[in-house]
Amino acid sequence: MDRLYTDEHTVLRYGEEEDVHLLLELIRGLAEYERLLDSVTATEAGLLQSVFREKRAELIFCEYDGSPAGFALFFHNYSTFLGKPGIYIEDLFVKPEMRGKGLGKRLLKCIAAIAVERNCGRLEWACLNWNEPSIAFYRSQGARPLSEWTTYRLTGEGIRKLTGS
Repeated sequence: MDRLYTDEHTVLRYGEEEDVHLLLELIRGLAEYERLLDSVTATEAGLLQSVFREKRAELIFCEYDGSPAGFALFFHNYSTFLGKPGIYIEDLFVKPEMRGKGLGKRLLKCIAAIAVERNCGRLEWACLNWNEPSIAFYRSQGARPLSEWTTYRLTGEGIRKLTGS
């Protein structure tokens, strides 16, 4: 087990294949918090393949007093303007009952340290507009929203339609 951080109560560690069930459980917990549980179609088999075997993303688990408390999933992007890689945090989630212990801050600091170590020029993520507690947390860490940008997305049928398939 590759530990990234340890103190009296907290362990941050990279995820391993054996964690796929826990990952899906935490993804569902995040989706429930974000009121998007019906949008989760991920499976253990799909996560095992894409995250752990194809290494499309990196995963850090947070444990508190030996219990799963949260996770962060991230991957590299690239800034042509900076000429450097960046890190995009897809998910950063701490279970509601584990909040207030500094775990979210610890996860964010850990990913920031990875970004510095890898000479990344940016650390980015998205947050739902209604999620005031998370917005306040991110602002308290020095993050600022990019109001001049709008995120666009194509999924499933839209992607197929664009290809003419």
